[in-house]
Amino acid sequence: MNDIHPIYQNDFGIAFQWKKEKPSQSNKVQVIFRDIGLLLTYNELRHFAKCIADTVENGKGNLCGDCKTKEACRSLLLNTPAHQITFAVSYQEAIEVRDLINGTLFKLELDSFFGELGIG
Repeated sequence: MNDIHPIYQNDFGIAFQWKKEKPSQSNKVQVIFRDIGLLLTYNELRHFAKCIADTVENGKGNLCGDCKTKEACRSLLLNTPAHQITFAVSYQEAIEVRDLINGTLFKLELDSFFGELGIG
């Protein structure tokens, strides 16, 4: 953990920035959940947050009412900022990823705000 600056984490994943990164990657955030790693810019994080919100909203009505495996069923397709990549997720995983990305964006925006004020 000495090589990273943690930004936000939950039980499902973590978002951080590398300490020893290349200058061209200095504005990117590494997001890890399940067995997936994404290296995203702030704008890509915002786009991903919208994709997640769409999946959660549309997925709510697609859950099988009497299904015994709906918590683990990866029946939802989650689009990503990379248009070629879509993840199959359960509704609960979509909720967890939403928390991870929204928490990361909140922390980045908070840090930016305090940086503009000269605090911290």
